[in-house]
Amino acid sequence: MTAARRVIVTGRVQGVAFRWSTQRRAESLGLRGWVRNLTDGRVEALLIGDDDELSSMLVWLERGPTGARVDTLDVQVASLDDADASAHESDVTTGFAVRPTTSP
Repeated sequence: MTAARRVIVTGRVQGVAFRWSTQRRAESLGLRGWVRNLTDGRVEALLIGDDDELSSMLVWLERGPTGARVDTLDVQVASLDDADASAHESDVTTGFAVRPTTSP
């Protein structure tokens, strides 16, 4: 079943290729969505896909790529309607994008 999760990752997650690694992992799992740095040092992601792939991605996000240190992972269920609208904003309807840094 398709679901969506909005995730905020805190720790040493910027300057360690976290976004690019997240994109590669998400694409390998067939997830849609996006990832971006926040100006306060956290990383935010929107993940859309099947439950099993989402679970696998969340396990990966708990540790992140080599060089990262994940302190907390805040996972929220996102409405598919909101997730699809957010994905369409950047034409991410079938893939996974790295978005520019933004304010929280």
